[in-house]
Amino acid sequence: MRRAWWAGMYGSPWAAFAMGRRGRAFAFGEIRLAILSLLDKGPKHGYQIMKEMGERFGGLYSCSAGSVYPTLQQLEDEGLVTGKREDGKRVYHITAAGREELERDPEAVGRIWDRARNCEDWSQFMGPQVVVLMTPLVGTLKAAMRAASRAAGQSDREARIRAILERATKELEEVEKSWRE
Repeated sequence: MRRAWWAGMYGSPWAAFAMGRRGRAFAFGEIRLAILSLLDKGPKHGYQIMKEMGERFGGLYSCSAGSVYPTLQQLEDEGLVTGKREDGKRVYHITAAGREELERDPEAVGRIWDRARNCEDWSQFMGPQVVVLMTPLVGTLKAAMRAASRAAGQSDREARIRAILERATKELEEVEKSWRE
């Protein structure tokens, strides 16, 4: 059985819609900046970092111990963070060098948290009650995209596709509204 391209991505099929087809939360090297950014707000242990990242990405991205702890170790080796035992846990603090690293590319940090905010918008749609609709939804999206690619430049065909999609959207909104009342 062939799996859908979105299956299993970061704990949610919606991650693909929120973060793009590849469903990646971070480009190369960005997890370092994200961790430094979180530590800039205050000291944290690894689990707190994983939990806060998950929350910021609206539950669509699950940060694993396999990505956080090696990154923390690397940041510590580079002198960008320090780790100290506190109450039985290793708590990490950003250093002055870590803050300088953050200041080198504030736009990259902004892009990371912009993606996180985009995920928060989609997180309201998570859950098994919605996942059952993924197959027909993806099928509809594919059909619409195929039709649009064949209709490109032909305004009458483009208008017909737009009308079909707008009608479907309106009908679904009416269903949702009627159930809300």
